[in-house]
Amino acid sequence: MAVKHFLYCKIEIFIPKTHFTALQKALQGVDAGHIGNYDSCLSYSEVTGCWRPLEGSSPYIGKEKAVSSEPELKVEVTCLRDNVDPTVDAIKRVHPYEVPVINVIPLYRTSF
Repeated sequence: MAVKHFLYCKIEIFIPKTHFTALQKALQGVDAGHIGNYDSCLSYSEVTGCWRPLEGSSPYIGKEKAVSSEPELKVEVTCLRDNVDPTVDAIKRVHPYEVPVINVIPLYRTSF
């Protein structure tokens, strides 16, 4: 069954712990995580990220051609579909990685 219409998306962001507060402020600034009479709603959990910078990269952490493994936070926030682009732009402004992982997932249904 194809999803034809959805109002909300979940955005997953993988970011170093050191940048969590800046990310929270950026999300607040674009009203991501606004649910009913609450704002600043998000979840986060500790994960371990792995990557290997290739030739020509400018890694924030790690060395070219060596596999890196570091603790990160996986942050999940809900936003209106129509607010996805400004939200992703706000995330990129505070994210330190050359190529941040930001996943936008349409939500077919929510409880709100």
